[in-house]
Amino acid sequence: MGLDAVQAALPEYARDISLNLGATIGASPLTPVQTWGAALACAVAARNPVLLREIAAEAHGHLGPEGVEAAKGAAAIMAMTNIYYRATHLIGDEQYASMPARLRMQLIARPGVDKGDFKLWCLAVSAITGCGVCLESQEKALRRRGFTREQVQETLRISAVVHAAAVTLDAEAALA
Repeated sequence: MGLDAVQAALPEYARDISLNLGATIGASPLTPVQTWGAALACAVAARNPVLLREIAAEAHGHLGPEGVEAAKGAAAIMAMTNIYYRATHLIGDEQYASMPARLRMQLIARPGVDKGDFKLWCLAVSAITGCGVCLESQEKALRRRGFTREQVQETLRISAVVHAAAVTLDAEAALA
Protein backbone atom coordinates (compact mmCIF):
# COMPACT_ATOMS: atom_id res chain seq x y z
CA MET A 1 0.00 0.00 0.00
CA GLY A 2 1.21 3.52 -0.69
CA LEU A 3 4.24 4.47 -2.77
CA ASP A 4 5.27 0.83 -3.26
CA ALA A 5 1.85 0.01 -4.72
CA VAL A 6 2.10 2.92 -7.17
CA GLN A 7 5.55 1.82 -8.27
CA ALA A 8 4.37 -1.77 -8.69
CA ALA A 9 1.38 -0.62 -10.79
CA LEU A 10 3.57 1.19 -13.31
CA PRO A 11 4.42 -0.77 -16.47
CA GLU A 12 7.97 -1.58 -17.52
CA TYR A 13 8.12 1.28 -20.02
CA ALA A 14 7.65 3.67 -17.09
CA ARG A 15 10.50 2.21 -15.03
CA ASP A 16 12.18 5.63 -14.93
CA ILE A 17 9.03 7.10 -13.42
CA SER A 18 8.96 4.36 -10.79
CA LEU A 19 12.61 4.92 -9.90
CA ASN A 20 12.10 8.68 -9.81
CA LEU A 21 9.12 8.28 -7.46
CA GLY A 22 11.37 6.42 -5.06
CA ALA A 23 14.16 8.97 -5.42
CA THR A 24 11.94 12.02 -4.95
CA ILE A 25 9.22 11.00 -2.51
CA GLY A 26 11.01 8.09 -0.92
CA ALA A 27 14.34 9.85 -0.38
CA SER A 28 13.56 13.57 -0.44
CA PRO A 29 15.81 16.11 1.29
CA LEU A 30 12.62 17.99 2.19
CA THR A 31 10.99 17.29 5.55
CA PRO A 32 8.51 14.39 5.52
CA VAL A 33 5.65 16.89 5.96
CA GLN A 34 6.84 18.97 3.01
CA THR A 35 7.42 15.89 0.87
CA TRP A 36 4.17 14.09 1.57
CA GLY A 37 2.10 17.27 1.51
CA ALA A 38 3.48 18.07 -1.94
CA ALA A 39 2.93 14.49 -3.11
CA LEU A 40 -0.65 14.45 -1.87
CA ALA A 41 -1.51 17.88 -3.28
CA CYS A 42 -0.03 16.80 -6.62
CA ALA A 43 -1.92 13.50 -6.56
CA VAL A 44 -5.16 15.44 -6.09
CA ALA A 45 -4.23 17.77 -8.96
CA ALA A 46 -3.20 14.87 -11.21
CA ARG A 47 -6.65 13.26 -10.75
CA ASN A 48 -5.74 9.59 -11.06
CA PRO A 49 -7.83 7.64 -8.52
CA VAL A 50 -5.30 4.83 -7.96
CA LEU A 51 -2.41 7.24 -7.45
CA LEU A 52 -4.49 9.47 -5.19
CA ARG A 53 -5.69 6.61 -2.98
CA GLU A 54 -2.21 5.13 -2.57
CA ILE A 55 -0.42 8.43 -1.92
CA ALA A 56 -3.18 9.53 0.49
CA ALA A 57 -2.93 6.27 2.40
CA GLU A 58 0.77 6.76 3.01
CA ALA A 59 0.58 10.53 3.46
CA HIS A 60 -1.75 10.16 6.48
CA GLY A 61 1.09 8.72 8.52
CA HIS A 62 3.38 11.66 7.72
CA LEU A 63 0.91 14.54 7.80
CA GLY A 64 -1.81 13.66 10.27
CA PRO A 65 -5.43 14.69 9.68
CA GLU A 66 -4.78 18.44 9.68
CA GLY A 67 -1.92 18.14 7.20
CA VAL A 68 -3.93 15.89 4.90
CA GLU A 69 -6.77 18.44 4.84
CA ALA A 70 -4.31 21.27 4.20
CA ALA A 71 -2.65 19.42 1.29
CA LYS A 72 -6.04 18.69 -0.25
CA GLY A 73 -6.99 22.31 0.40
CA ALA A 74 -3.84 23.53 -1.39
CA ALA A 75 -4.83 21.46 -4.42
CA ALA A 76 -8.41 22.72 -4.31
CA ILE A 77 -7.58 26.40 -3.93
CA MET A 78 -4.91 26.21 -6.63
CA ALA A 79 -7.32 24.42 -8.99
CA MET A 80 -9.32 27.62 -8.88
CA THR A 81 -6.59 30.26 -8.75
CA ASN A 82 -4.34 28.60 -11.35
CA ILE A 83 -7.15 28.67 -13.90
CA TYR A 84 -8.11 32.26 -13.11
CA TYR A 85 -4.61 33.75 -13.08
CA ARG A 86 -3.36 31.73 -16.04
CA ALA A 87 -6.39 32.84 -18.08
CA THR A 88 -6.07 36.51 -17.18
CA HIS A 89 -2.39 36.34 -18.08
CA LEU A 90 -2.96 34.54 -21.39
CA ILE A 91 -5.59 37.01 -22.51
CA GLY A 92 -2.75 39.51 -22.81
CA ASP A 93 -4.61 42.57 -21.52
CA GLU A 94 -2.64 43.92 -18.55
CA GLN A 95 -5.74 45.57 -17.07
CA TYR A 96 -6.94 42.15 -15.89
CA ALA A 97 -3.92 41.95 -13.56
CA SER A 98 -5.09 45.11 -11.77
CA MET A 99 -8.66 43.91 -11.36
CA PRO A 100 -9.59 42.15 -8.11
CA ALA A 101 -10.14 38.42 -8.56
CA ARG A 102 -13.10 38.45 -6.14
CA LEU A 103 -12.57 34.74 -5.44
CA ARG A 104 -12.63 33.52 -1.85
CA MET A 105 -9.19 32.29 -0.79
CA GLN A 106 -9.39 32.36 3.01
CA LEU A 107 -7.66 28.99 3.34
CA ILE A 108 -4.41 30.60 2.18
CA ALA A 109 -4.43 32.89 5.24
CA ARG A 110 -4.84 30.04 7.74
CA PRO A 111 -4.11 26.67 6.19
CA GLY A 112 -3.79 24.66 9.44
CA VAL A 113 -0.11 23.85 8.81
CA ASP A 114 3.08 25.86 8.50
CA LYS A 115 2.34 28.55 5.94
CA GLY A 116 5.65 27.98 4.15
CA ASP A 117 4.86 24.29 3.73
CA PHE A 118 1.41 25.19 2.42
CA LYS A 119 2.93 27.57 -0.13
CA LEU A 120 5.34 24.82 -1.18
CA TRP A 121 2.35 22.57 -1.87
CA CYS A 122 0.66 25.38 -3.81
CA LEU A 123 3.80 25.72 -5.93
CA ALA A 124 3.75 21.96 -6.58
CA VAL A 125 0.16 22.08 -7.83
CA SER A 126 0.85 25.18 -9.93
CA ALA A 127 3.60 23.27 -11.72
CA ILE A 128 1.10 20.58 -12.70
CA THR A 129 -1.58 22.99 -13.87
CA GLY A 130 0.93 25.23 -15.63
CA CYS A 131 0.13 28.64 -14.20
CA GLY A 132 3.25 30.74 -14.70
CA VAL A 133 1.85 33.66 -12.71
CA CYS A 134 1.17 31.39 -9.74
CA LEU A 135 4.55 29.67 -10.01
CA GLU A 136 6.34 33.01 -9.94
CA SER A 137 4.23 34.29 -7.06
CA GLN A 138 4.65 31.15 -4.94
CA GLU A 139 8.39 30.90 -5.64
CA LYS A 140 8.94 34.52 -4.59
CA ALA A 141 6.89 34.02 -1.42
CA LEU A 142 8.85 30.87 -0.58
CA ARG A 143 12.20 32.56 -1.14
CA ARG A 144 11.11 35.46 1.13
CA ARG A 145 10.31 32.85 3.79
CA GLY A 146 13.84 31.46 3.58
CA PHE A 147 13.22 28.46 1.34
CA THR A 148 16.17 27.63 -0.90
CA ARG A 149 16.18 27.11 -4.64
CA GLU A 150 17.05 23.48 -3.93
CA GLN A 151 13.86 23.07 -1.88
CA VAL A 152 11.82 24.65 -4.67
CA GLN A 153 13.51 22.42 -7.24
CA GLU A 154 12.88 19.31 -5.15
CA THR A 155 9.21 20.22 -4.94
CA LEU A 156 9.07 20.64 -8.72
CA ARG A 157 10.68 17.22 -9.10
CA ILE A 158 7.92 15.71 -6.93
CA SER A 159 5.32 17.45 -9.10
CA ALA A 160 6.87 16.09 -12.26
CA VAL A 161 7.05 12.46 -11.18
CA VAL A 162 3.63 12.38 -9.52
CA HIS A 163 2.10 13.84 -12.67
CA ALA A 164 4.01 11.40 -14.89
CA ALA A 165 2.80 8.48 -12.76
CA ALA A 166 -0.79 9.69 -13.08
CA VAL A 167 -0.51 10.08 -16.86
CA THR A 168 0.95 6.59 -17.17
CA LEU A 169 -1.68 4.98 -14.94
CA ASP A 170 -4.45 6.79 -16.86
CA ALA A 171 -3.04 5.58 -20.17
CA GLU A 172 -2.82 1.99 -18.97
CA ALA A 173 -6.39 2.09 -17.63
CA ALA A 174 -7.68 3.50 -20.92
CA LEU A 175 -5.88 0.82 -22.92
CA ALA A 176 -6.94 -2.07 -20.68
